[in-house]
Amino acid sequence: MTLKLMQFGPIGWTELLIIIVIALLLFGPRRLPELARSMGEAINEFRKASSGVTSKEEKEEKPKKSSSEIRELALSLGIDVTGKTDEELMEEIKALAAKKKGSEE
Repeated sequence: MTLKLMQFGPIGWTELLIIIVIALLLFGPRRLPELARSMGEAINEFRKASSGVTSKEEKEEKPKKSSSEIRELALSLGIDVTGKTDEELMEEIKALAAKKKGSEE
């Protein structure tokens, strides 16, 4: 039989209750809500900062037009859309725009 001195696992409701009682005794009933509020704000700031990295990457990406918008634009420019992917249509639209820009100069 071996003795395990340190065994960590999930905290149950009894351990949580003991932690709350000890915190209440250490900090008092007036200070405890302030500490909980500041801990909540710190967690929110951490979440915002960690999600801010991914949201910056998403903002840097160009917004993509929907398939129907691309097809409508191509049709209005006189481009045949049958059997073509959105990428092919975008390339034709860009080529047409470059051609028009070159002819204006």
